Amino acid sequence: MPLTLRPTVEAMEREIGIENTVLDHGFVRLIDYMGNDAAVVQAARTSYGEGTKTVNEDRGLLRHLMRHRHTTPFEMCEIKLHLKMPIFVARQWVRHRTASINEYSARYSVMKSEFYVPEPAAIARQSTTNKQGRDEALSSSDAKDVLETMEHLGTEAFIEYEQFIEMGVARELARINLPLSTYTEFYWKVNLHNLMHFLGLRFDEHAQEEIRVYAAQLVRLLDLWVPTSAEAFREYRLDATGLSASATALVRRWLAGERPKREETGIGEREWSDLQAVFPQAFEGNFF
Repeated sequence: MPLTLRPTVEAMEREIGIENTVLDHGFVRLIDYMGNDAAVVQAARTSYGEGTKTVNEDRGLLRHLMRHRHTTPFEMCEIKLHLKMPIFVARQWVRHRTASINEYSARYSVMKSEFYVPEPAAIARQSTTNKQGRDEALSSSDAKDVLETMEHLGTEAFIEYEQFIEMGVARELARINLPLSTYTEFYWKVNLHNLMHFLGLRFDEHAQEEIRVYAAQLVRLLDLWVPTSAEAFREYRLDATGLSASATALVRRWLAGERPKREETGIGEREWSDLQAVFPQAFEGNFF
């Protein structure tokens, strides 16, 4: 007799409960999941049977659903994770409101003396082109000074926090001077469609590195859980380039042999830069 009658994925069964380390004190841990690639196919065909025809037909259907943005079949699958990360990463995470979340409460429990300190190579200057990103790394001596200050301030903040707790200060007050680098934990349950939307933003090269490393673990789980859906996600979302109407018109002009300037296209500077990154040969005049 099987232990369960619900569809399971062998690779995911082996992942349940394993803490996959991220950053210096964080982790991603699979708690549970529901559904698989066949569940997406079944929902799309509104079938009560296995919901499958052949492997190739199912793959074709999944790719069709992804390409044409039919999202509800992907909502039939869900995943629940236990996550531990610095508070400043968690604040980015919870901006995605399409999930259920329950976070560790510092009003009820004493915070562990754990805070994030980056690797030296991660200490970089503010980007001059991206208001929310970083640019080239600081010199090794400057990076060392920054890291020593981060370590000192974090340590001092937790020393004071623990002193407040010993004095009997209410936990909800004792916590307020702790830094954004403090680690928090939460359970996060999300369906497959919204997970892929999350990854489309947070696994993007423009996302902050500290959230990208968590997203990388989620991409790994996605490949284990729904490999055919993950393949379609990469093909039509993660590794694809979307073109605006103006950008599409520009490509048509290139194909016609024109080389218009940006001001003639109605395309903004940032989108123009993105197009240069995708079609560098076209901007050099030798692509078509």
